[in-house]
Amino acid sequence: MEVRESDHYTMEYVESFVDKWDELIDWEARAESEGDFFIELLKDRGARSVLDVATGTGFHSLRLLNEGFDVVSADGSAEMLAKAFQNGQRYGGHILRTVHADWRWLNRDVRGTYDAIICLGNSFTHLFDERDRRKTLAEFYAMLNHDGVLIMDQRNYDAIMDDGYSSKHTYYYCGDDISVYPEHVDEGLARFRYDFPDDSVFHLNMCPVRKDYIRGLMEEVGFQRVETYGDFQETYRDADPDFFIHIAEKAYEVHEEDER
Repeated sequence: MEVRESDHYTMEYVESFVDKWDELIDWEARAESEGDFFIELLKDRGARSVLDVATGTGFHSLRLLNEGFDVVSADGSAEMLAKAFQNGQRYGGHILRTVHADWRWLNRDVRGTYDAIICLGNSFTHLFDERDRRKTLAEFYAMLNHDGVLIMDQRNYDAIMDDGYSSKHTYYYCGDDISVYPEHVDEGLARFRYDFPDDSVFHLNMCPVRKDYIRGLMEEVGFQRVETYGDFQETYRDADPDFFIHIAEKAYEVHEEDER
């Protein structure tokens, strides 16, 4: 609980934990629960090129590849990228274009610009330092084309800190007989415990950032419009969703006074 550093996740995603990650997600159940939410969002915006900056074991990268998107898959965990590459060959025979990257220097590690960047799986809350969060969002912004979009999710930390934890495991973590819960929560740390059927236990330290704080940071780095969904629903009560999904538009909005 003393470790509250943005680099700590690289030591948490050990090979034995990564090997169980797909068991936690349950790809088939996850695909059914989220449907075509992200696919339709990207298609509606005419996106073709997508940078998946939190690839993990490759679930969303492969779903998008199967839908015809041009995808580059990045992650800060070499173990996750290795597993994603294996999954690419296993599910559809894809050769993933993987990049081991640190978000804070994304433009150094990854080339080109993209129509969309996706940062899913609550990954952004690995960042504990506000300067790291601001720099990361600025890097995302810089790597988007003029009318690009950032899609980023996070746990509903507002509800966890204000009302306590209760997860329905409906959308994100669909694996059976696997327990996920925060062992400790304070304003600066949510330490999650993952219990698997074989009695193995793993932990992830996350920073419990609030929804409106993230929305504010996105706007401060330049995103013109931020829309937030709760568990894939446009209308929700703030305490209900397990996850929030932020859709941040880079495109400049022309107002009537600007036209005059």
